[in-house]
Amino acid sequence: MENLQTTIPRDKPILLFDGVCNLCNSSVQWVIEHDPEGKFRFASLQSDVGQALLTEFNLDPAALNTVVLIDEGKAYTHSSAPLQVTKHLGSAWPLLGNVGQVVPRFLRDGIYNFIAANRYRWFGKKDQCWLPTPDLRQRFLGT
Repeated sequence: MENLQTTIPRDKPILLFDGVCNLCNSSVQWVIEHDPEGKFRFASLQSDVGQALLTEFNLDPAALNTVVLIDEGKAYTHSSAPLQVTKHLGSAWPLLGNVGQVVPRFLRDGIYNFIAANRYRWFGKKDQCWLPTPDLRQRFLGT
């Protein structure tokens, strides 16, 4: 894993997501749609890259029930991850992220954790990780 960690590009934010979760996959596709400049890279939590980054940031892969944003040497989890994502998008999305930060984290994370705990039941689950189209493949790590 250490060798893999040194080869992971760090020039752009990396969004780690549950590759078998329909809600997570839809969220990644939403970010892609709202990120025409290609500011983000992506990796599934199940990939070697995802596992290496979780280890690097001391996040327990077995207990993790969240997307993770790796940006400028920091790992953002739970409700902080999507709020940080909005700061990199155009239009009014950064404003929404700033407004969301006003809500106390314990409330934001409580709602986030409730949705995360029910995501498979509500949105379904795939048998295997979603694979990006060939034109998006360069934005995905570990595919």
